[in-house]
Amino acid sequence: MRRIAAAGLFAGWMMASPLAAAGDPAAGADVYKSECAECHAVKEGRNKKGPSLFGIVGRKAGSVTDYNYSDALRKTTWVWTAEQLHTYLSQPAKQANPGTKMKYDGLSDAKDLDDLLSYLSTLH
Repeated sequence: MRRIAAAGLFAGWMMASPLAAAGDPAAGADVYKSECAECHAVKEGRNKKGPSLFGIVGRKAGSVTDYNYSDALRKTTWVWTAEQLHTYLSQPAKQANPGTKMKYDGLSDAKDLDDLLSYLSTLH
């Protein structure tokens, strides 16, 4: 079972790599601090208002077991690839996933978004 999970995470990372590789992870850490840190931790197992972002790239949406997701997010079939995260974070959350609990207006700066995705891809 672990091998299947590891293979899935690796496949998710590989699918995420083109967009994630476009950014600067160090700059992305700063974007995380200004855009995400109020609601999301990067430490594994630490949830805040939102779930931990540790291991987000390649993870099925709504799958952190000790976080109470909205029905809207739990019902998606998304896997958080860099492309899916890009789509989700580049617009208001309520538009990206109607019914979500997440209150976020979106990140319109393309460089900041690439940097953030690059940083998130390092959290494993």
